[in-house]
Amino acid sequence: MAAPVDRRLVRESRAARAHLAAASVLGVLSAGLILAQAVLLATLIARSAMHRVPLSSLKGELIALAAVLAARAAVTAGFELSGRLGATRVMSDLRCRLARRLLLASPGERPSGERTGELAAAAVQGVDALEAYFAGYLPQLVLATVVPVAVLVFVLTVDPVTAVILAVTVPILIVFMILIGKGAQASTNKRWQALSLLSAHFLDVLRGLPTLRAYRRERAQEEALAEVGERYRAETMATLRIAFLSALVLELCAMIGTAMVAATIGVQLVGGSLTLAAGLTVLLLAPELYGPLRQVGQQFHASADGVAASERIFAALDEPVTVAAPSDPLPLPDPGREIVRLRAVTYEYPTRPGAVLEAVDLELAAGRITALVGPSGGGKSTIARLLLRLADPVSGRVTCGETDLRDVDLDSWRRQIAWVPQRPKLFSGTVADNIRLAAPDADEAAVRAAVAAAGATELVAGLPDALDTMVGENARRLSAGQRQRIALARAFLSDAPLLVLDEPTSHLDEASAEAVGEMIERLARGRTTLLIVHHESLARRADTVLEVSGGHVAGGSAPTPPLVVLAA
Repeated sequence: MAAPVDRRLVRESRAARAHLAAASVLGVLSAGLILAQAVLLATLIARSAMHRVPLSSLKGELIALAAVLAARAAVTAGFELSGRLGATRVMSDLRCRLARRLLLASPGERPSGERTGELAAAAVQGVDALEAYFAGYLPQLVLATVVPVAVLVFVLTVDPVTAVILAVTVPILIVFMILIGKGAQASTNKRWQALSLLSAHFLDVLRGLPTLRAYRRERAQEEALAEVGERYRAETMATLRIAFLSALVLELCAMIGTAMVAATIGVQLVGGSLTLAAGLTVLLLAPELYGPLRQVGQQFHASADGVAASERIFAALDEPVTVAAPSDPLPLPDPGREIVRLRAVTYEYPTRPGAVLEAVDLELAAGRITALVGPSGGGKSTIARLLLRLADPVSGRVTCGETDLRDVDLDSWRRQIAWVPQRPKLFSGTVADNIRLAAPDADEAAVRAAVAAAGATELVAGLPDALDTMVGENARRLSAGQRQRIALARAFLSDAPLLVLDEPTSHLDEASAEAVGEMIERLARGRTTLLIVHHESLARRADTVLEVSGGHVAGGSAPTPPLVVLAA
């Protein structure tokens, strides 16, 4: 096989290392029990057959054999249990690391060249497939290393001729395993690529289903999905053919080796150079020698999907982080009391050419409202991302007071911010649960007060179960404007000193936008507020209005009295 053990999978998981250590100990015990079982069973058969010893006289040997069989069953169960526990811990660890990498170190950014569906397939089906690797393949690999060596050494002391035959046939079987394993790994990688492509394409189609229906292009996507699915079917069948070929070759090699051993023992028994007990012992050990090697080949095919997926997961983990966490964070500054500044900030998205912001200087006066206006794509939302530390600037600094935000604890800084994005996300749960994202310990009275402050009382009252109405996936869907009001209620519930409101009235009519503007003005009292707007009436409520266009901020960074809107 191409690589008996994926070193990185083992190296980067403590659970995997502990699992291998336990498997090694159990492997040594299993080898000893296999030898003991063969010797006891051969002795019993030889004494009862050749010497006609009654079973009543063999109680000691029978009890010993039963104890060995019970111990071997216990060791086998230990292998299974150790493997399952180790696999569960490794799978959980990989998923947690991937989630931390994507959600904390690079929020909102996919690894280069990755589609969401491909990454989801690796994190779900791929990680699930690692169970076969850690629960089946690795324990069997330990057995395939320990048991043949123990059997060969023991047989050498009993029958050197048979030991030579076994020693010659084992490498031949291993060579076939390596050759077939290389083909199997290549075929599995192609199959996994086809599955990832199918997952990504299917997710894209589901997301764009309303648009496809509107333009009557759903039939074309059916054909595209059928084509990708056919490719996946063909790759799966190719992988299965190699797996069946591998099983046939390994069984054939083991069968020929066992037959050669049996013939050699038979000749020696007839010639009188070997006792029946010794011959039976060697004959019983021959299948035990080949068995772990055959099982390794089978488990390798079963675990190949997980190994292929782990390569993609590790590639995602190796991507450079976009938000760095300090090893020794500085004391947390208070954005409600100190000026937040962007100083000569330049930023560009990893997946887009050119800078979105170029040498931007900007100040958010403590306790005041600063509005950013300007055309779409000018960099307004990027400024919000930098303040939220969803990204770090390529050059320049984002500071609060004199403290660079890259030097403070990431989670602590974000807890000081209430954020209303352009497209708020509602998670599976009740309306109250979604509002409590800002303050998980808030009581119902506080939630209702936040709903009232956000002007969402009529909205909530019109829902079937009011605040207990289930929303999100597989539940009631809310319109864009309704989601916006729920997001505003989150912000009202939070006592964060810094507010970042990204077009909070973008999905509301003029009357509703005016009402929300009054609510935002109340919400912003005593807090430092960044307001990204298109509504002229809402911009007039700001203490400072700055235009962002083409990656630049017009008018400098000093806060000024209320200005006329420069761009709508």
